[in-house]
Amino acid sequence: MSTFHKHVFFCTHQRTDGSDCCNNHGAQKLRDYARDKVKALGLSTEKNRIRINAAGCMDHCDEAPVLVVYPEGVWYTYRGESDIDEIIEEHLKNGRVVERLKI
Repeated sequence: MSTFHKHVFFCTHQRTDGSDCCNNHGAQKLRDYARDKVKALGLSTEKNRIRINAAGCMDHCDEAPVLVVYPEGVWYTYRGESDIDEIIEEHLKNGRVVERLKI
């Protein structure tokens, strides 16, 4: 059995050569926002077991920023807190993929 019901990985990679990457689009800040929101909603408890993690380059730079939700393997792009709120509410809480953000 998996340790977590859902595991969310945010690419927070920062390229040193100046080329586009997820962190150029505020990925770390929005990952921190998602982590804090999931905790505040009680979704990271023993019962719900949703985990928010940072990841290195996930090789989707042209769609940056990106995150992936496991075990489903659903990839998303997002632009701000409202998109993160929608992913948390729809996918993480209710199990419905947010088609408009899916890549």
